[in-house]
Amino acid sequence: MFTFKWKRIGLIAGLSLSLIAAGCGQDNTDDTTNDAESGGDGTNVGEEVDYTITGIEPGAGITEATDNALKEYENLAGWEQQNSSTTAMLTALADAIENEEPIVIAGWSPHFKFAKYDLKYLEDPKGVYGDVEYISTIVRKGLKEEKPEAYKILDRFHWETEDMESVMLAAQDMEFEKAAQQWVDENQEKVAEWTKGVEPVDGTSIELVLTPWDTERSSAHVAKIVLEEQGFEVKLTPVDPSIMFQAIAEGDGDASLAPWLPATHGAFYEKFEGEFEDLGENLKGAKIGLVVPTYMDIDSIEDLKPAE
Repeated sequence: MFTFKWKRIGLIAGLSLSLIAAGCGQDNTDDTTNDAESGGDGTNVGEEVDYTITGIEPGAGITEATDNALKEYENLAGWEQQNSSTTAMLTALADAIENEEPIVIAGWSPHFKFAKYDLKYLEDPKGVYGDVEYISTIVRKGLKEEKPEAYKILDRFHWETEDMESVMLAAQDMEFEKAAQQWVDENQEKVAEWTKGVEPVDGTSIELVLTPWDTERSSAHVAKIVLEEQGFEVKLTPVDPSIMFQAIAEGDGDASLAPWLPATHGAFYEKFEGEFEDLGENLKGAKIGLVVPTYMDIDSIEDLKPAE
């Protein structure tokens, strides 16, 4: 459905593969320097990371939230967010952890990085990043009447943070399609709850709109497999968050399992509210914020110091 409309509503978000440089520590035995390398009390962390928060794509909700944090926290004066891609952020994070160097990233969960590394969120006293969030399912108006069997499955689709993270972690060693199939094969009881009483269809098409990040790839690919097992022909279309809401609101896509609410995508939700149907949460416990390795001895955004 999108083939002829993308030129009208915007560009599909692409993923840049350029790398973000991580801050480098010095290897010596001076107590002050070692304190800075481990995070210390925040005094020298800024210098070690060049007063830079390692971010992801410019169109992400967490990117906008981090821009707001830079404005709201006076102690972040002189700091900047360096944006490139999720891949670049993860590369910088892996390099920093391998060398036990300081790094501050714009992070979110569910994500496999929390299963792979020892990480922690910095406290957010001003509440810029909001409370714990949920991921919702939205569908275009009329889907229930036109494709009732797909509607039933999407309305029932709900899983846990651990489920999503297991797919993301497996996808580091295989294609997302295979990682999702592996999860479906290992969780037939849960899948059966989603498909109970659903009548098979014969090639009915359905388009799922997602944002181009691993969390949304996980849910979209699992839903795709489950729908295909019921006879649907499923197309996945990755787009920028603002376009995701517009696509469902205007009927250019059928459904999305990707909205993070109430904060991350709240502005987009409000812009198109009433023009789509919200089926409610498909995952609880989502969270965004500034993240650091646990070896860094800082606990709050307010522990970071302004640039000199």
